[in-house]
This record gives sequence, C-alpha cells and structure tokens, in this order.
Amino acid sequence: MTRPPVTRRAPGFLIIIATAAGFAACTTGENYKRPVTTAPDQFRGRSADAPSDVRSIADEPWATVFDDDVLRQLLTSALAQNYDVRIAASRIEQVEAQYRITRADRFPTVTGQAAALGQHGTVVNSETLPTAGLVQIGAGLSWELDFWGKFRRATEAAKAEIAASEWGRRAILTSLVSEVTSRYYGLRSLDLELEISERTLTSRLESLRLTEIRERGGVTPLVDVRQAEQLVFSARGQIADVRRLIEQSENGLSVLLGQNPGPIGRGRSLIEQPMTQSIPSGLPSTLLERRPDIVQAEQSLVAANARIGVAKAAYFPQISLTAAGGVASTALSNLFTAGTWAVGASLAQPIFNAGRIRSQVALAEARRTESELVYQQTIQQAFREVSDALIGYSRFRELREAQQSVVVAAQDARRLADLRYQGGATSYLEVLDSDTRLFVAELGLVQAQLAEHNAFVEIYRALGGGWMS
Repeated sequence: MTRPPVTRRAPGFLIIIATAAGFAACTTGENYKRPVTTAPDQFRGRSADAPSDVRSIADEPWATVFDDDVLRQLLTSALAQNYDVRIAASRIEQVEAQYRITRADRFPTVTGQAAALGQHGTVVNSETLPTAGLVQIGAGLSWELDFWGKFRRATEAAKAEIAASEWGRRAILTSLVSEVTSRYYGLRSLDLELEISERTLTSRLESLRLTEIRERGGVTPLVDVRQAEQLVFSARGQIADVRRLIEQSENGLSVLLGQNPGPIGRGRSLIEQPMTQSIPSGLPSTLLERRPDIVQAEQSLVAANARIGVAKAAYFPQISLTAAGGVASTALSNLFTAGTWAVGASLAQPIFNAGRIRSQVALAEARRTESELVYQQTIQQAFREVSDALIGYSRFRELREAQQSVVVAAQDARRLADLRYQGGATSYLEVLDSDTRLFVAELGLVQAQLAEHNAFVEIYRALGGGWMS
C-alpha cells in the first residue's frame, strides 16, 4: 500500500504552526521606563545676559560655530579619515550583524537534504545481486516558539545595542571636533608665541648693538654688554623651543586627520578667531536628548533591562515544533509518487538546575542596576562639565583682560627703563628686568587668549555639539 504524498498533508501542518504562533504573545520582564532624573533649572555659570530660550549653541553645526576656512577643512578631513571614527563605524556594523543573528532566532529553521546510494557486485549466498540505486530527498523544519518573549527581548536588547553604538560614534565625533579645534588653536597660539619671540629677538639684538657701541665709547661697562647678550641668547632659546612645539603639534594634528606627520595649513590667527560675549547654553533638560554619551548610556540601560526578560524566560517551558518529510525511490521515474512526513511538538520544563536560572536573573538585574547608575552618573557629570566650561569661559575672559593690562604696563615699564638707562640714571640691570617681564607678560597673554578659546570649545563639546554636520 502506497502512503499518500507529503504535499497532501502540508497545509494542515502550516495551520498548526500558525495557530501556535498566534499564542506566542507573552513577554517576560518589564518594559523599559526612563529613570527619574532631576535637572537644574539652568546651568551654573550661565551668563546673566545669555539668551534664556531653549536653543543652545550646540544645536548649531560645527561649520557654523567655527568661522575659519582652514579649520573647517581640517575638521572635514578628520571626520572622514580619523581612525577612531572609522573603528566606531566598524563596531556599528558588528552590532548590526549581531542584531540580525539574534532576530533570526524568532523564525523557523528549514533544512534540506538529498542522498543517492548505489551498490554493485554485492554477493549473497554465492549469488551476485544486480546493480541497484536509491535516491532520497528530504526536508526538515524546527521552530522554538517565542511563547514567553525570550527572543523578542533578546532582539530588543540587540537593537538597543545598535543605538548605543551609533551614539557612541557620535560621542567620538563630538570629542574629535573638540580636540582638532583645540589643537588648532594651540598651534595658532604657538605661532603667535614664535612671532613675539622673533620680534623680541630683533629688539634685543638692536639693544645689544647699542650697548656694545656705548661700551666701546667708555660710557657703559662690559657687564652691560654681557647682560644684553643674555637677553639675546634667551630669546633664541625660546624660538628654538617654540619651533619644536609647533612641529610636534602639527604631527599630533596630522594623526587626528588620519594622515602621516606633516605640515598643517593656517587660517585666521588666534586673536582673529571669533568669540562671543555670552554663549546660549539652552535648558539643562535638553542635554539628556542631545549629548551623545548620555543617550548612549540610556540605550545600554534599555539593553540591560531587556536582558532581564531573556533571563526570566528560562523559568518557563520551551515549546518547539518539528517537522520532517521526504521521498525515496530506486527509480527517478516514480521518485515523487510516494513520500513520508512527520509532525511533532515538544515541551521542556526546567525542574532542577541548582539555582542557575535564579542566579542568571539576579545577574541580569544587577547589570541593569549598574547601567542605571552609570546613566545617572553620566548625566550629573555632563551637568558639571557644562557648568565648569561656562565658569571657565567667564573667568578666562577676566584673566585675558587682566593680562592685557599687565602687557600694557610692562611695555611702558620697558620704555621708561630704557630711557633711564640712556640718560645714565640706572644700570642695564633694570632694562634686563623690565624686558624679561615684558616678554613673560606677552607670552602670558597668549596663554590667556588660548585658554579663553579652549573654554569656548569645551562649552560646545560639553553641551553635546559637534556630531551634527
């Protein structure tokens, strides 16, 4: 008697699968809820005359914030070629692939197989059997129903990890924009120091020439010449050191651009870089949605929360469906005229595992607690960084203004000391001292200007700016 072909019974099996899938609607674990956080009404250190609306400077693209064509070119190259950015993009591809792997667990697995067997020359009871062949074709299906939502929670966690990786990439972009800009400003400050040092050297060489003339005329002792020489040698040493720092800074910037060490182009000078008296910081509550590291930490928390559901699903039975079917014949002409099929369902319920499942749930819950604490810590740290940057910008502005006054006073002191020396009212030691003080004051002003510009960059970074193009 020939068994009915498998194709006649397959629709009934599909109905079984569809019915079972319809019941797979439970999901273990709690849905994610954002932890309650307390945000201040405004950032500490915010300028009283700063705009009070919700818009922040971080909402502006970096190409708008930094008005220097060369700097914009450097930032464009860095964002395209920097290795940290490219590594972050590769990590996103990895987690996306892992997401697809995890999501595939929710669907049936179908396998197929085919076999052919032939025999010739087999001897039984001194008789040689005729040549025979057998062809087999079969297919199987296995499906663990996601009745308790284990796979859905795992997919939810994997999807959150994709989002966390993407926001991690944006955090790298924010840091990269900040670092490239700060290094560029640092390079321009060194250029300014070199300019001051070369101008000072020229002035000191002229002073040395005049002192030598006075010494040859018997008006000035030789010690004045030696003191003038000290000023010249000091300026030359400063120039050599600044040039060293310039070349090393160019090398550092080149690496950030994803290039081999080499020279860096120049745009506006440090003192020509645009600055703003008051910077709009926006509302602290908007920081939770804009700053990349905060959103990244929250997405990690979402993933950790979903994994609790994955762990809890192990308490419940695993429900699986299996099916197999195939045909076999010694002749290809009647291969598909007969077949066999089988459908089955299984249920596996944990009975004793020495507390393994309970410990896995406790582990997932502890990791979720850790992720929540990291999320809240990241928020507090972000508020602090913004406040520190705003305070720093204000205080560095005061420092720069005070240092400008120091330079003006030092310039006048240097002029008066030179007049007194030329008139014979004082020794060259006073000129030496006043010249040194002026040189130090001018270099100090450059550092104050650099600190003010870097504080501006830090505000932009702390507020979460830089990842938007």
